Amino acid sequence: MKLLRYGPAGQEKPGCLDAEGRVRDLSAHVDDIAGAALLPETIARLKSLDVTTLTIVDGTPQADLRLGPCVGQTGKFVCIGLNYADHAAESGMDVPPEPVIFNKWTSAIVGPDDEVIIPRGSQKTDWEVELGVVIGKGGAYIDEANAMDHVAGFCVVNDVSEREYQIERAGTWDKGKGCDTFGPTGPWLVTPDEVGDYDNLSMWLEVDGKRHQNGSTATMVYKVPHLISYCSQFMSLQPGDVISTGTPPGVGMGLKPPTYLSGGETMRLGIEKLGIQTQMVRNAT
Repeated sequence: MKLLRYGPAGQEKPGCLDAEGRVRDLSAHVDDIAGAALLPETIARLKSLDVTTLTIVDGTPQADLRLGPCVGQTGKFVCIGLNYADHAAESGMDVPPEPVIFNKWTSAIVGPDDEVIIPRGSQKTDWEVELGVVIGKGGAYIDEANAMDHVAGFCVVNDVSEREYQIERAGTWDKGKGCDTFGPTGPWLVTPDEVGDYDNLSMWLEVDGKRHQNGSTATMVYKVPHLISYCSQFMSLQPGDVISTGTPPGVGMGLKPPTYLSGGETMRLGIEKLGIQTQMVRNAT
């Protein structure tokens, strides 16, 4: 099932995508794609619905019908760094002996096709296509063997990053990762049964039509079940939390010479079975 949120920013309603690519309204069944709506029993109830009986929402999704972030009320936006060996190499860093955890602030979360805004003074705003994991059943100290029982679904994330703020200025990575609009999420949350082999999904990103990233989740160092278990050792995971699992090579920082966003570009990115995002880039005023 493909779950989504549609409508103006801050006023999104819950919906799903039908077999013809139309949005169907789920407002009579859940308040939002958030919290308790992501629990396994609620997902099972939504899957049991006859989608063809649900109201069709006017408009074409991602054209004249805006889609918001596919998850609402996210409490934690947890990210994993250097989780693809080839990306670590292009960054001039070793593969870490344990997953690197950092955070994006939830104020970074925007819809899949919303604008990405370069912060004032930024010279090194970069792109990163990533597989997002949405937590359904919460928990702490989750066993790796049972970790997938805690997953509501998967989505596309663009882990937009300001490299100077992240690496060259004092402190942690977080200040370069959590700027407003730096977390486009969606277009939809795809339940695991529709995704299948999440360890072998092609993923890509283009800037102004030029492909820079062209990879696969197959080269992920620390796999999804391990990441869920690992993160849960340091924080309880809650329904609606998002774990963004790292990026393949081809980021601007790794190009020769390094290339960054300056405003006016269009980013387009996608992951097999999970959909496509398109963002216009502009400078903060």
